[in-house]
Amino acid sequence: MIHIENLQKKFGKNIVLSDLDLIIEKPGVFAILGPNGSGKTTLIKSVLGMVVPDKGNISVMGKPIKKNFKYRKKIDYLPQIANFPGNLKVYELIRMIKDLRQSPSDEERLIQLFKLEPFLDKKLSTLSGGTKQKVNIVMAFMFNSPLLILDEPTTGLDPASLIHLKNLIREQKEMNKTVLITSHIMQFVAEVSDIIVYLLEGNIYFKGSIEELKTKTGQTDLEHAIAAIAIEPAHV
Repeated sequence: MIHIENLQKKFGKNIVLSDLDLIIEKPGVFAILGPNGSGKTTLIKSVLGMVVPDKGNISVMGKPIKKNFKYRKKIDYLPQIANFPGNLKVYELIRMIKDLRQSPSDEERLIQLFKLEPFLDKKLSTLSGGTKQKVNIVMAFMFNSPLLILDEPTTGLDPASLIHLKNLIREQKEMNKTVLITSHIMQFVAEVSDIIVYLLEGNIYFKGSIEELKTKTGQTDLEHAIAAIAIEPAHV
């Protein structure tokens, strides 16, 4: 599904990704974790083609992404911050995305699930942060793509919506899709993830199951395991 080899990216003198290698072949939910500045967002945006690496190769679904924009049609992306055009109404935005993608969509079920019917005729600039995030989720899950990338998807969600999000992610897993998630909410990560990919100083420090990470760190839960790496990585 995703093959990354010797990926390097600098911003000025700051090395954000340092000869990073990552292979994700099997379907499942992969949590991309790490402290602020570890390279999570740069890695995700490199896979999406939104950041051009200085060095290295990326293949998605068996094909190099360099000079190949068509692969993006098979990826659904939920950005951490959704910068929607404020003058558009919710239904106009959804319709525009459908027209651009020209793919079968499942927005009606998602709109009902997140109770967005009263907001469809409202301008995006008038919505609360939580409601915008629900719109963001609808657009990420409304198409049937084999790869989903969700950057901090829980931001602003109420408890009921969070439950719906978890169930949607589990549905994708049952459909043998690949889901990449970044999140600072370890309880959420523990509930939905199969594999943890932990970035530290621009490279992968750990890749494996939550149980393997707990064994490696000598901790009994994911939150303390991640904290152990963050505090003293050299001793883990």
